Amino acid sequence: MKMGTPRDAARRGRQSKKLHYNLEAEKDPVVIVISTTGTGDPPDTARKFVKKIQDKTLPPDHFAHLQYGLLGLGDSEYTFFCNGGKTVDRRLQELGAQHFYDTGLADDCVGLELVVDPWIDGLWLALKEAFLLQKEKEGMSSNIDAVSNSLSAASPVHEPDLTSEIQHLKLENKGVRSSDVLPQKLVDINLVTSARDTEPSLVHSVPPISESALNVPALPPEYIEVQFQDTHGENPSLSSLISEGTAFEVPITKAVQLTREDAIKTALLLELDIADTTFDYQPGNSFCVVCPNNVNEVEELLHILGLSEKGEHFVCVKVKQGTKKKGTSHPQHIPERSTLKFILTWCLEIRAIPKKAFLRALVECTSDAGEKRRLQELCSRQGASDYTRFIREPNVCLLDLLHAFQSCRPSLNLLIEHLPKLQPRSYSVASSNLFQPGKLCFVFNIVEFPACPTRPISRKGVCTGWLAELVAPLLQTNKNILDAKGGSPSTEKIAIFARPSSIFQLPADPSIPFMMVGPGTGISPFIGFLQHRQKLREEHTDWEFGETWLFFGCRHQDRDYLFKNELRCFLENGTLTHLKVCFSRDLPAAEVAPPKYVQDIVRLYAKEVVRVLLKKRGYFYVCGDKKHMADGVSDAVVDILSMEMAVDKLEAMKILATLREEKRYLQDVWS
Repeated sequence: MKMGTPRDAARRGRQSKKLHYNLEAEKDPVVIVISTTGTGDPPDTARKFVKKIQDKTLPPDHFAHLQYGLLGLGDSEYTFFCNGGKTVDRRLQELGAQHFYDTGLADDCVGLELVVDPWIDGLWLALKEAFLLQKEKEGMSSNIDAVSNSLSAASPVHEPDLTSEIQHLKLENKGVRSSDVLPQKLVDINLVTSARDTEPSLVHSVPPISESALNVPALPPEYIEVQFQDTHGENPSLSSLISEGTAFEVPITKAVQLTREDAIKTALLLELDIADTTFDYQPGNSFCVVCPNNVNEVEELLHILGLSEKGEHFVCVKVKQGTKKKGTSHPQHIPERSTLKFILTWCLEIRAIPKKAFLRALVECTSDAGEKRRLQELCSRQGASDYTRFIREPNVCLLDLLHAFQSCRPSLNLLIEHLPKLQPRSYSVASSNLFQPGKLCFVFNIVEFPACPTRPISRKGVCTGWLAELVAPLLQTNKNILDAKGGSPSTEKIAIFARPSSIFQLPADPSIPFMMVGPGTGISPFIGFLQHRQKLREEHTDWEFGETWLFFGCRHQDRDYLFKNELRCFLENGTLTHLKVCFSRDLPAAEVAPPKYVQDIVRLYAKEVVRVLLKKRGYFYVCGDKKHMADGVSDAVVDILSMEMAVDKLEAMKILATLREEKRYLQDVWS
């Protein structure tokens, strides 16, 4: 059975309620695929199940009848790698369940297929053996031959890319019934190339792959059909696209550029007016912005597809009758009735990196033999490294592929089948509702994707580029943010909704000290922390407040020192006790070079870190980039604990793990 897979796969599978699935009574082997979200949490689709099995009253033999194999999906860029899968695996073991197949943990940081491919390859034989053993135990030898023959036929079946879809699998006593997983084909098509092409690229390969037979995935069966309607009407509201919570359309009342024009990155602060809504938040919370695809990219895609004149036509999307794909349903993120342009603008992630299953489908839409061969290579097992190098790492999207492979002309239904939902973008709140009633602020860098050989033009981030364009008429230059006047609300509103409350919040007891580490835009939630603390100090003069530390870093003191004046004010009025800053690109004025990064400053205050964390049982917050900062900070804390506590590194890591479990070492990080 498939449980808790990523949303782009889960939306295609059958729901357990429809199958009347009961894990407590299941005797057949169970296949579980589960991802990880947030701070190591299971996905929304699995939370009820996880909560149920974590019931402490369940006996240790509750699942003694159960055989299962589990594939966990995660990203080692984040602290709690594959924790959703690990949690389910550990708890099932505690309740007496047995593995019929070893657990696999796939890492999206290096490529899911590196683990998924061999895991699925071995799954068929493991299932065969598990069923044979089960039938022998049940004394049902009459069925063994049928089961063996059926599974033997399935054993060479491969699905080299998980995200093309992990098929729903339900084997029954009388044989095997599975969704459409087709045998791979060996492909050997000679690629016509220019003699001058000696280096591999997105559109060109070199030996050995250019001369190899290829193992390519089975062609995913089509399951969507699209009908254009010559009718008129209104598109759905943006709030109707949100399934995660209540959406509010709110005006932008202030936009300030926090960085100088010559800064490497451009950071903007936006202020939203939420006074007329029921939207509420606490400092440290995050929220989501519903954003559209770039209008020029949508128009370009329509042009390439030959659908420019049908952009405003209403589209009816439904499941194709007679499709061979099992368990299909109408995509939940596609409205039942809307225009084609609305679907491409608000519903589909046209910037998504194409999965291998999508590439396989595009092969059938490509007329040029050389281009067809190259697409086959990129989706093949032999082309795994080329796929990573020329598609995954440079963030190639559908438009890039259509420019590179000009004979490729996919149908609209193919795009709806393979492009994932356009996801809302998440941002940390950079304000306090107590300090600024009815206002919500957030900060972001405008993401830039420079042109490269696989991407002919530069692009801005989907959401950050859109927001920057939206607020251009309101934009003010850098100044004291709190004194900047809000202009007339933007004529355009943006749709936002709250994310589930996180643990990244101020200590409930104001006397508890805490340290904050937030370079660059990672300072965002801490501005909200300090605003909130300042207001509490003003309103409750008799309260005891713990000390506060902020470690901040940026590239240049005079170009991208975010909230410089505000931090000085917090320091002067006592809200902030200690402010430690570093600048990684400024030339040192002294003979001894100052620390370049926040983790370097943290090391300089080792004794204070131990005093706050261990002796005073304070909190330690980290916000910002994980790979280049958060991991370095946690390494620094481990070294500090080892040195100051006179313990080895392993013991120091255990102390840090305890702090995490106690929710006193908290991270809000991104990759």
